[in-house]
Amino acid sequence: MTKVTPNFKQERPAYFFKQWRKHRGLTQEMLAERIGVSPPTISQIEKGKQGFTNSTLEALAWALNCSPGDLLMRDPTKPNNIWTIQEQLMKATPEQQRQITDFVEFVLKSGQAA
Repeated sequence: MTKVTPNFKQERPAYFFKQWRKHRGLTQEMLAERIGVSPPTISQIEKGKQGFTNSTLEALAWALNCSPGDLLMRDPTKPNNIWTIQEQLMKATPEQQRQITDFVEFVLKSGQAA
């Protein structure tokens, strides 16, 4: 019996390096210079063709003025995603936070938007 080995390429997770770079108005060259790597390295990371270390991730986050988690989970081109809403909620006063929480609880309990 012949052994068949699948030849599937494992897909890399979708990260948001390119979106954050463009959101900050930087070219690959500018970002590369900020963190001390070559522009082709930035290109390869953005395309998912090259991995990255924690220190590279932290350097990219620093250079793009965001958190490492933002680069992995948050697309800055989608302003109404849950991360942006959470960020705005953190800026609300305690009274506004209470009102928002009450509204969300109401919507979830009623099953419809007000």
